[in-house]
Amino acid sequence: MKHQQNGMTPRQAAAALAWLSEMGADEIVGEKAIDRFQMSAASSLSSSRRPGDAEARLQLRQGEKPGPTVQLEQTPIVPSRAKMDPGLRRDNGSMGALDDIAAALSVLDACPLKKTATNLCFADGNPQAHVMLIGEAPGRDEDIQGKPFVGRSGQLLDRMLAAIQLSREAPEPERSVFITNTVFWRPPGNRTPTESETAMCLPFLMRAIELLQPRFIVCLGATPAHRLAGRSEGILKMRGKWLICRVGGRDIPLLPTLHPAYLLRQPGQKRLAWRDLLMLRQALDAH
Repeated sequence: MKHQQNGMTPRQAAAALAWLSEMGADEIVGEKAIDRFQMSAASSLSSSRRPGDAEARLQLRQGEKPGPTVQLEQTPIVPSRAKMDPGLRRDNGSMGALDDIAAALSVLDACPLKKTATNLCFADGNPQAHVMLIGEAPGRDEDIQGKPFVGRSGQLLDRMLAAIQLSREAPEPERSVFITNTVFWRPPGNRTPTESETAMCLPFLMRAIELLQPRFIVCLGATPAHRLAGRSEGILKMRGKWLICRVGGRDIPLLPTLHPAYLLRQPGQKRLAWRDLLMLRQALDAH
């Protein structure tokens, strides 16, 4: 077998490229260095000088705590109640309010994840769904497409949902799901998001829950369960138990379960996830 000048065989080179792709490298390094942080700063300065930009930015909400367990290090830009009418509920449509959340996220320059991500990855599915699924963070495929759970773990999730007659594409609220994440930009190298990163995104997630009023929340992995239920145990201890997420004065039943990416690495644990799905199906049938 021939060796290249760098001493790698074609098979080794292909394996190295696959690893780099999985870690998030998606472009070839040029001969001249580019200071992308300086470019981002210049872009932000230019956009801040556009006519009407001040009016386009959503107001700060003051004095609200974002969740049960996280203290924000700084007050982020979040959609105001004036621009996101609480009356936009499931009975008269809430897509417009979700667009407001996405618009607010698009001008949130304080989150460091935005500087390294390709696309905002906010949500997918039916806003009127009875079930809201919340994962941890976008991965490589999600970052490219701008939608949560579209890679291998998302394909597994779709099959898991189909097994209990649920789908992100179903028009009926009782058969559909709405999917989002704890953070909305891909962490570099698919690392776990930090507490400050999840704290910065948490008000937007809580606002989406308050607007959509799902009947049930399913947390895919430990991170969303920690943030929404105020727990600190590992996912294997939390899963299979109904917890409570209190949002907007309502107690919403919350079920932690295993993340599909974990199931791809540990297929023997799919039996536990199946038990959790049956619990969800039973709750939906009894509701």
